[in-house]
Amino acid sequence: MLHENHLAWGYTKNCMRELSAYGARRKEEIGAENVFDFGLGNPNVPAPEAVREALSALNAADALAVHAPVPAEGLPELRRAAASYESGVCGFPMEPEYILATCGAAGGLAICANALLRPGDEAIVFAPFFTEYRVFIEGAGGKVVSLPPDAALLPDLDALEQALNEKTRLVLVNTPNNPSGVVLPEALLRRMAELLREARERFGRTIYLVSDEPYREIVYDLPAAPCPLREYDDAILCYSFSKSLSLPGERLGYLAVSSRMAEREAVFAALKRAAHVLGYAGAPAMMQRAAAQCIGLTSDLGVYRRNRDLLYGALTELGFSCVKPDGAFYLFMKSPEPDAKACSDRAKKYELLLAPSDDFGVTGYLRLAYCVSTAMIERSVPAFRRLAEEYGLV
Repeated sequence: MLHENHLAWGYTKNCMRELSAYGARRKEEIGAENVFDFGLGNPNVPAPEAVREALSALNAADALAVHAPVPAEGLPELRRAAASYESGVCGFPMEPEYILATCGAAGGLAICANALLRPGDEAIVFAPFFTEYRVFIEGAGGKVVSLPPDAALLPDLDALEQALNEKTRLVLVNTPNNPSGVVLPEALLRRMAELLREARERFGRTIYLVSDEPYREIVYDLPAAPCPLREYDDAILCYSFSKSLSLPGERLGYLAVSSRMAEREAVFAALKRAAHVLGYAGAPAMMQRAAAQCIGLTSDLGVYRRNRDLLYGALTELGFSCVKPDGAFYLFMKSPEPDAKACSDRAKKYELLLAPSDDFGVTGYLRLAYCVSTAMIERSVPAFRRLAEEYGLV
């Protein structure tokens, strides 16, 4: 018999895929060039040449060695490279022995939830949030506590202070944020860390901060995204190469347990056990070897900046209210009517595919993934104009 949570997970995932399935049908019917698909967020720029060179060299090497099984925690060279890279990002030494290679960020988050949560434990997430956070947390027997954002779509720290209790086990942050593109400010992270330390003292249990950072390198008007691990010791970083190196199909990332965490050995052991239980032990070997040589490099991320500026400028000129993204490759547009799903359906008349925000934990917004061709954005502007006219915005 299916558990009710299994039915809920399927619904959440299907809602996010509905738009993609509809778009695929429309592209077959009228041609892909006539559909303006801002639905799913997959990188649309090629991987750096260094990645292709590394893979080419590996292909020419001894096949037995290249494709040999790897340690469950990851190849030593990848773990060393990741620790060195994260040391520079975090500003304090990170240790290779607390790096765990994972099957992408999704695998890493699932491992964290299963390692840290017990039935009845609460995990706090800040809306808007990536839809599958709920899947990972509830799949591990935890309870999702979703906190609404403030007016700037940032975490409401007053709400966090009220929500922390003796059942809280982890707090999950995502910066830059999917779906809003918001980057969490350093001052906010510092205050959040203070609240978590106070709660730990008050309730007598460790509260873990899990920082989901697959979009970390994609920032625009800041020198870099602030590092949550600098502010809080009981923290775990979840990283993916999908966005920085444009390798979403290769499913490679890692978890990095803070070297400042007092219980880091026990936590890392729990992560390794969870990876085995879930079947995630041993991330793709060939990609580990390539990523170890290319860590810290990025694809041509300037394309996303150009697309952001073009799309944000066009929409705001047409009267739409938008949150200007600080990072990632998503734009959050306020729905001209309270029901974002109704607006999404109305936009389909003009072949505009826009994801309603309900699945992301907030109402009244539409997410536009602008990791698309610049030419498509330019072609879409007349369609957005017709939608704006229907709502009386122009």
